[in-house]
Amino acid sequence: MKNKKIEKVENWLDERYDLSPIRNLIQHKKVPVHGHSIWYYMGGISLFLFMIQVFTGLLLLMYYIPGEDSAYESVQFIITKVDFGWLIRNLHSWSANLMVFFIFIHMFSVFFTNSFRKPRELTWVTGFFLLLLAMGFGFSGYLLPWNELAFFATKVGTDIVAVVPFIGDSLKVILRGGEDVTGATLSRFFGLHVAFLPAIFTTLLVIHLFFVQRQGMSEPEEFEKLTEDQKKYIPFFPNFVLQDALLWIIVLIVLLSLTLFFPWELGLKADALASAPIGIKPEWYFMFMFETLKLLPANIWFIEGEAVGIFAFTIAGLIWMLIPFINFSKKKDLNNKIVRWIGIFSLLYMIAFTIKGYL
Repeated sequence: MKNKKIEKVENWLDERYDLSPIRNLIQHKKVPVHGHSIWYYMGGISLFLFMIQVFTGLLLLMYYIPGEDSAYESVQFIITKVDFGWLIRNLHSWSANLMVFFIFIHMFSVFFTNSFRKPRELTWVTGFFLLLLAMGFGFSGYLLPWNELAFFATKVGTDIVAVVPFIGDSLKVILRGGEDVTGATLSRFFGLHVAFLPAIFTTLLVIHLFFVQRQGMSEPEEFEKLTEDQKKYIPFFPNFVLQDALLWIIVLIVLLSLTLFFPWELGLKADALASAPIGIKPEWYFMFMFETLKLLPANIWFIEGEAVGIFAFTIAGLIWMLIPFINFSKKKDLNNKIVRWIGIFSLLYMIAFTIKGYL
């Protein structure tokens, strides 16, 4: 009886919306099985953590009140008075960091398996912008509790923006809503965090997922060289989906463990007249850039040192985004080696300077 009811509903929807694409996806999509198959799951984990971000963010939004005189107090109320408010706030903070972490893993796994090559160039580009937006979420959300550390870290971060040639001062004023970090800055960051960035991120995410589903899972070159009899696949549904779901549960356990044993401290309320606390540091995913800018001299020739650093990171980011379209050599093997060494250097550089920042 139950199956007949489900079948009637399915037929009713099928007549009106043509469910054949979904049916074909469920019945025919397959996932390659090889030595690098584990990396297929990193994108799914990133998506899962983004869903946790949305869910916990909406719950926090019910009690959070932006403003110099209300932001800190509302967060304090959430973690002390609201039932399980401390849990939701910690889940939101830790899942944000884990989301960026797994997006980085996903990006480098795609890079080192050459999964950005034709015909997946635009999938890579949209993924790159999703990483930038995720980092933008972190930067904008960091200020919202309006605590001392976030206040001065935002001041330092927006000061760095000001060294961009020609437009730096204007960008700083636009970000801050004035010359200094004030309640206007908090309002702008709140709008960015809960409206502007989510709208762009969700749109790009839908496009990114459409590209992935349209083109299927990327196969490594050594896998492509195998005969059809030698290649091994598993059905996307239910096999791959269930394995993905199992990893989501494991990640959720890790996330809950971090939330329970390493709660996110609120600290002191921001005070513009107070002295900046010692050892102000950005979030870990900005640390390698922060440490690089600290090492640069005040001036390189006639240009401000930080401006040179920002310009260098901008060029490096553009090269990284456009890597599918760049041929460093006409010889395929040599080009692959150059690309691989670029990836190795980038990864080691980021890890080394991040560790240096914390040591």
